[in-house]
Amino acid sequence: MEDQVVEERLADIEDDDEESFFQDIDLLQNHGINVADIKKLKQSGICTIKGIQMNTRKKLCAIKGISEAKMEKIKEAAAKLCGDSAFLTALEYSVKRKQVFKVSTGSQELDKLLGGGIESMAITEAFGEFRTGKTQLSHTLCVTTQIPGANGYSGGKVVFIDTENTFRPDRLRSIADRFNVDQSAVLDNVLYARAYTSEHQYELLDFVAAKFYEEPGVFKMLIVDSIMALFRVDFSGRGELADRQQKLAQLLSRLQKISEEYNVACFVTNQMTADPGATMTFQADPKKPIGGHILAHASTVRLMLRKGRGENRIAKIYDSPDLAENEASFAISGGGIIDSKD
Repeated sequence: MEDQVVEERLADIEDDDEESFFQDIDLLQNHGINVADIKKLKQSGICTIKGIQMNTRKKLCAIKGISEAKMEKIKEAAAKLCGDSAFLTALEYSVKRKQVFKVSTGSQELDKLLGGGIESMAITEAFGEFRTGKTQLSHTLCVTTQIPGANGYSGGKVVFIDTENTFRPDRLRSIADRFNVDQSAVLDNVLYARAYTSEHQYELLDFVAAKFYEEPGVFKMLIVDSIMALFRVDFSGRGELADRQQKLAQLLSRLQKISEEYNVACFVTNQMTADPGATMTFQADPKKPIGGHILAHASTVRLMLRKGRGENRIAKIYDSPDLAENEASFAISGGGIIDSKD
């Protein structure tokens, strides 16, 4: 009898999954929230019921025209729409996790290392020195995301936020040729934005959230190349470090929430820094990724890239909740990321 109840509960969760993913903020109208207030929430990038839960009361009150009384009413209505309990059994959550998809990197070896590819509802960070293939991997993902893949993955559009002016549409053309897909169609499915400051980078995420809401299920990948470049410029010296890390934490939290709220894969690249004090402590490698512990904790999967022989590169799982620490080699070709030639 108990088994039957569990099975019914799991079936309900599977049925509800698609709906609960995109529970529209307009549903608040049924709970006495007026259209003007809903519009204000949408303008600030909150477009789903889950989005309300993901924002603090302080943040909601900061929205122009939302008073404390209105905010409490909105929070209460969102809680009702989200159902009885915030807790699920691990078995129920495993059913929800079936919606997670993986996007191929273009290299089978690298996909194997990542357990199938770049995972949705997570932040995957690739860091390494210059010329290790971070931007090439970003460009390849712009194309592979659009190609249907394993486990019923249907393919979808990409959002690319460029902070270093390294995005080249012509690069996508040669990668599209490798996969025998139409060049113009590939370019048309990539939404590109150039960020000029760390504040601009954060503001762009509001537009991204609005776009994901307008076209639910259409976008599958959000790429930021690179995540730290503008923070490095806008904040200088130790005096501004605390402020930088706080702003960075807010940006990464927003990225993580967007990836969960809309079920998209989030891929970010990161730079390295030389640690001048490392030689004193006899560290094997004095270079380390920038962003400190804030970025280290925010990234779900951290991938370290380094140069190999010729066009070969080596990727190592640096940190992951479920992948074993391992290495794989890949190569950079005219058609993007491929398996290594060795």
